[in-house]
Amino acid sequence: MCNLYNITTNRQAVLEFTRAMHDRGGFNEPSRDVFPNYLAPVVRARADGEREIAPLTWGMPTPPERVTGKADRGTTNIRHPHYRHWHQWMGSEHRCVVPATTFAEPSPTKDERGRVPNVWFALGDVRPLFFFAGVWASWRGVRKVRDGEQDFELFAFLTTTPNDVVAPVHPKAMPVILTERDDVEAWLTEPWPDAKHLQRPLPDGVLKIVESPEGFFDRNPKLA
Repeated sequence: MCNLYNITTNRQAVLEFTRAMHDRGGFNEPSRDVFPNYLAPVVRARADGEREIAPLTWGMPTPPERVTGKADRGTTNIRHPHYRHWHQWMGSEHRCVVPATTFAEPSPTKDERGRVPNVWFALGDVRPLFFFAGVWASWRGVRKVRDGEQDFELFAFLTTTPNDVVAPVHPKAMPVILTERDDVEAWLTEPWPDAKHLQRPLPDGVLKIVESPEGFFDRNPKLA
């Protein structure tokens, strides 16, 4: 499960790739690590149909039957969009794309200190821009008990079967990644029956491990 990604790009690149017309996010940082419940820029359609970059909180409302305690900490990754809880957000009006340049998965082996470090994946060494296929929702609820009930705009992204690069590190899933403008357009505009085929892994060999802990490939020679 991907619970950490990074954006190393600029707002103009995101605006141009997605044909967004408005920027509410104010994102123009050289690099940003995004964790669950952090604000991050997403691209979505406004009520008038024009696209915007907006700052949303990572973590969609959790299915009620899976919430334990008094707070819903959110669901960051969605593997089964056919599950009844997610149906309400699969229409194009609730879809978004999430800009990123790298994402992390926990290493399959511990380091010399017994810790579980991260392995980072990208499209290449220069870490070009890509987009997660996401959904978003307005929600009122409790994310942290001490803060009480609040209004949020939330997002998460879909996951799918891992490709050959991700599978040895995280065999259960990888994020749904869009790299082509036509796929971004389809995800943001097409009805669900026509867009759902985009929930698929990247072809084998497309991703690359761009950052790993010291000695990682010695401990995992098959990934070298």
